[in-house]
Amino acid sequence: MTNAALALIVFCAATCDKLVRGQEVGGERFLCTAVPVGAGSCPVSPVSPVSPAQTEEELRNTVLQLRETVLQQKETIVSQQDTIQELSAKLNLCESASWRSSKQDTMDDVPRDPSDTVYSLGRTMQSLKDRLENLEQQQMRANVSGVAFPNELRDLLQRRLGDLENQLLRKVSELETEKSLLYNESAAHRLKTENTLNSLEDRVKELENGSLVAHCNTSSSSSSSCNNGFKTPKDFKLSLPLRTNYLFGRVKKSLPEMYAFTVCMWLKSASGPGIGTPFSYGVPGQANEIVLIEWGNNPIELLINDKVAQLPLILNDGRWHHICITWTTRDGFWEAYQDGQRVGTGENLAPWHPIKPDGVLILGQEQDSVGGRFDATQAFVGDISHFNIWDRVLRPLDIVAMANCTAYSPGNVVAWADGDVEVFGGASKLPAELCEDRLFGS
Repeated sequence: MTNAALALIVFCAATCDKLVRGQEVGGERFLCTAVPVGAGSCPVSPVSPVSPAQTEEELRNTVLQLRETVLQQKETIVSQQDTIQELSAKLNLCESASWRSSKQDTMDDVPRDPSDTVYSLGRTMQSLKDRLENLEQQQMRANVSGVAFPNELRDLLQRRLGDLENQLLRKVSELETEKSLLYNESAAHRLKTENTLNSLEDRVKELENGSLVAHCNTSSSSSSSCNNGFKTPKDFKLSLPLRTNYLFGRVKKSLPEMYAFTVCMWLKSASGPGIGTPFSYGVPGQANEIVLIEWGNNPIELLINDKVAQLPLILNDGRWHHICITWTTRDGFWEAYQDGQRVGTGENLAPWHPIKPDGVLILGQEQDSVGGRFDATQAFVGDISHFNIWDRVLRPLDIVAMANCTAYSPGNVVAWADGDVEVFGGASKLPAELCEDRLFGS
């Protein structure tokens, strides 16, 4: 290369450097062009100056484009935020149904807790959302500065969000399927339980009927005496063999409003302290309208409208006893009879309180609410028969006649009859010959 060529190159480089630096001061724009070695000069073509009107028009177009880009990006962000909120709501709805399935044991892998999966997916979505917003902000800044911004990253994040959304939708679908399977399994289990209970109830009825048949086959009664299991509708006893809260009898008839009553029954309780509750009558608002109870080591008590009187009855010897209780609202006067003998009297027991009507009469259990909420510790264990109620005070002569088996008078309010007594929980109705049993001391 000759010395002249080298000088020409140095001259052009210096000129270009001067022109480039000059554009920062003078506002003019110059371009540097490569010069061949054999050229005789350094051609420099200055860029034609831009008029203020053109500059203003370009700026206006740029502002409009930026505004449109910002609006589009804002709509995209809002749309993806709505999508994320919708998916989060679906996951929250299905999360309660999925936790039970996560506890099932498998032979290989233990399934992850759905709440952990949901939390992890939520964090991943939030991270991708933040990265997308950063890229959109960078794109906005690049558009302002006029530098081309690569869309590959944004497209990649869009695809990742789409894949994640599909994954969440599949998870939601799986959880809904598991919830449906759990519901079907629960319904099948409930149906199986009901069928089992029905089978047990049928079996209990068969055993009860078998007991009646066995009694008729082994007794000395004629064949006609075992029709329906009893000689007459009143010749039966209610048997309550266990101290539970589910064995009891219920009298179908209720009581009218009464200002006096007499209750009589034959009763044989299991030996031991506390015979329990031979009967209870509850009405709405007062579960202890009439109750006869002996609980623990306490004496036998008569409750009327939740007021208490202690009765001098002794019934826990395992033998049949005939008892009668009378009461009148006038002065709350009461009498207690055992085996035809009056053993106690008193007064001021719920005086001037009429017995309320339309209640529930239970044999063998004490009611904490009308018709229910029984307590096993207060249950009666033994046999009950000839339970009758009158709406007046009976004469002592009538009570003695019934206790001595010389007469029988059914109650005019509640009369002891097979068709009027229902049994529940394994309680049974068996034939009874009270006077013969009492005579032989059984």
